[in-house]
Amino acid sequence: MDAETGELHEGGLTAGQREHDLQVAHTNIAGEILDLAAGGRLEGGVDAVAIADGIVSAYRSLWAALTDTESFAANESWRITQRVQRLNALGFDIDEMSITTAPDGTRVSIQPKVVDAGHHQRRLLRLTGLDVEENQARRLLNDLDEYRARAERGDEDEEMLAHEWVTRVFEPIVRAIPFELRAKLEPAEVFHQVLEHRWYMSQARGVSIPLAEVLTGYIEDVLRHRRDEATVMGPATETMTLPIAVSATSDDEDEDEVDWRDLV
Repeated sequence: MDAETGELHEGGLTAGQREHDLQVAHTNIAGEILDLAAGGRLEGGVDAVAIADGIVSAYRSLWAALTDTESFAANESWRITQRVQRLNALGFDIDEMSITTAPDGTRVSIQPKVVDAGHHQRRLLRLTGLDVEENQARRLLNDLDEYRARAERGDEDEEMLAHEWVTRVFEPIVRAIPFELRAKLEPAEVFHQVLEHRWYMSQARGVSIPLAEVLTGYIEDVLRHRRDEATVMGPATETMTLPIAVSATSDDEDEDEVDWRDLV
């Protein structure tokens, strides 16, 4: 970034302004690489124009992933998860997500946001009281945000909606696990895997699968065949005896005195 020639535009850049900046960047990148090559500071065969082309292409792909609005049929809501996973893979997380019904289907608008490490754990704990691993927290929060978006109640209090999600979505799934299978995984991991199972099933069929059907399939096809989670236990303890040296200080004392310096 060149601070001397930089410009600040309120409301963001227009498509033309952004394209102009990309053209300037392409020219500058290719020119700097050619200067290095002319000075003998690069290995032979380096294509300066190809490198500049690749950087600009990568920028455009990233910008599209962050800003494009997708439209899809009402029975293809699993595509929300697909879009969120693409953003997560790029290192971005979801700050806001809204869904509005349109005459030709459903329009999804997603606003990505870069967050710091541990953000998901802290946010999920604050909203629901669930203390889980970061990846689990991310997946559960994505489902919570999708729940809020599908309900089209984004203007309601976030804590109240989170409580509703816990009681109507999270807890029913956890309670539906047969008692004899509950030792196989922690509740948050079960829920996480059910959501992943639902996404794969929906992707394969091209339509959203009802959660009840997904849960039945997950229990019978996946969970029932898992081993129970190992319980972490400390090493077996043994009785330990410490030799104690006893010395009589005088003949007229009734009890012996322990010399603590002789303890091993």
